[in-house]
Amino acid sequence: MEAFELRHDSHLGCRVCPLTVRDELAAMVHRSHCVAWPTWLDPGPRMLRDLLELCRLRTARGLAVLSWLAGGEPPAELDWLWTSRRLTGTRQERMYGAAATLPDPVLGLVLANWTWALDTTHGGRVTAPYLAGTAYPGDGHLAAAATMTLFQTYDRHQESRPAIAAAWAAARVSADWCKAAELHAAYGSQTPVFTYPRGAKPPSIGVRPWIERLFRL
Repeated sequence: MEAFELRHDSHLGCRVCPLTVRDELAAMVHRSHCVAWPTWLDPGPRMLRDLLELCRLRTARGLAVLSWLAGGEPPAELDWLWTSRRLTGTRQERMYGAAATLPDPVLGLVLANWTWALDTTHGGRVTAPYLAGTAYPGDGHLAAAATMTLFQTYDRHQESRPAIAAAWAAARVSADWCKAAELHAAYGSQTPVFTYPRGAKPPSIGVRPWIERLFRL
């Protein structure tokens, strides 16, 4: 079944307009936000390393779910998608493999958000509360603590910014995809997925090999 349509806009370029999203896929999007972001700030290298690994997991998971929103068929067994263990081996290849099937226009939505976040002075203020708030939707205390950890990491460690922005970009597009599909279902018209304006190509600092592979840079 066709999952989206493309609309060419003379000012905004190619827009991606989702069609119907099945309930089980919408539930996956909601669950994909649940990441155990750290709720403390440790100046040592271990927390930074752990946080960057969570960014890799969140980005790969988000792109896998987005590939199924865009028309792919998820496997019957998905326990490997939800575990919070470090992403390696078969789990990694499954997520990377799903991300590799993402159509170019859909990946372009993620790249637009990612480059915008890295190109604006407000990147930390935008990415941190979104990632934390969607990960801990029922606990304001944990969400606030995780927000500060993510924000201060983004602010103090320039090399962390591409990874945090990548996790945010993948999360935002899948959520905004569902919102656009809801509007399409309600009104029957083409509703494009919201994205921020695409920014300049980011500097190479912090653009790790997994980002290059998942984003096809």
